[in-house]
Formats: sequence, C-alpha cells, structure tokens
Amino acid sequence: MKTIGLIGGMSWESTAHYYRVLNQETARQLGGLHSAPLIVHSVDFAPIAAMQSAGDWDGAGRQLHQVARGLAAAGAQVLGLATNTMHVVADTITQGLDIPFIHIADPTADALLADGFDSIGLLGTRFTMEMDFYRKRLEARGLTVLIPDVDRTNLNAIIYEELCHGMVTERSRDAYIAAIARLQQHGAQAVILGCTEICMLIDDSVSPLPTYDTTDLHAKALVAAALA
Repeated sequence: MKTIGLIGGMSWESTAHYYRVLNQETARQLGGLHSAPLIVHSVDFAPIAAMQSAGDWDGAGRQLHQVARGLAAAGAQVLGLATNTMHVVADTITQGLDIPFIHIADPTADALLADGFDSIGLLGTRFTMEMDFYRKRLEARGLTVLIPDVDRTNLNAIIYEELCHGMVTERSRDAYIAAIARLQQHGAQAVILGCTEICMLIDDSVSPLPTYDTTDLHAKALVAAALA
C-alpha cells in the first residue's frame, strides 16, 4: 500500500474524522491489524482562514504548495487535501508535484452518478457555494448543481464559528435541514455536504434528501488510490 500524504488542519475537527475513516477503510480492505501508512501535515488554520477572508488565494495556495512539497519529500505517494474550500487553489498546490492528487469533488461526483442522481444541492462555506471552482468540476461530469438561495451567510457562520470548534447545536442543525428542504423544493434530488465539518451536523437520519459526505467519500478514495 502506498503512503498517503494528507494536508489537514482546516479544521482539525474534520482532519480527525479523515484519520479515522482512512484507517477504518484500510482495515476493511486488508483485514487484521492493518492501518493506513499516512503522513499528516496539520496546518494552523487561523492564518489560512484570514487569507480566505481577505481573498488572498494566491498566498494560501503558495503556503499549501510548500506543505505538499514537504509531504512528497517525506515519502508520500498519494496526496489529499482535507478541506473542500481550499481546492480552489488545487492547481497551485500540486504544481510540479509528481505524485497523484485525489480531488475531493471527483469521488463525490462518482458516487452521485453511480446512484443515478443528476440534480444535486451543494452546501459548504460561502466560498464553496458561491465561487465556481467546485460547481464547474461537478457540472463537467453532467451534474446540475444548486446552492441555497437564502441564508448562505448563516450557514457559513455555523461552519466557522461552531463546527470548527466542535460545537454542534440543534438550532444549527435545524438551519441546515431547512436549507436542504429549500434545495429539494428547487429540484435537488440529493445534497453534497461540501464542507468537511458538515457531517458533524447532518446525515441521512435527519436530512430531507440523501446526503453525500465529502469527507467520507474522499478518505475512501484516498485509500483506493493507495491500494491501486
């Protein structure tokens, strides 16, 4: 099995979930006491979040590119970025690297298409919902992507002010359920949990629509790539 390099820390709450799924999936595939050969670089999220707010995507991309280079130099053979939003600078991060990079949107699209969905809702940070880097990648696969028409600011705040700190409240869960219900009214057949923390708040047991957890799908895709 190849060694997986993971750029994490954005936030560490979701990176902890990645670590668990990577090892659970490896054990499921290989059995026994097998676990994932894994190198994690968990960045300090505060400077990255400040660059997001300032629109300094170039600066954030350069910083994460150096992290990716370090992981490759340390022996990583497959690379993953444990955040949806920072895939906006995926091309900068991977520039010049000669190890495969597993984009978080690709296994998500694979799962949706395999299940026969073509109109889907997208939840995430306001950057993921409102910028086109994520939607275009899904649309290139033939998916119609819908985003909430109201309350995006509140949905974004719940991620940064609560979920990134490990806080889960019923009020915030209700806000996300209401957003999913509105997406359903606009024609969404399923919903992408397009921020790696949203799975802390929403799953199929409470959602009006089938949910696709990008954290879980991405981690499993990384294991598949490492085993290929």
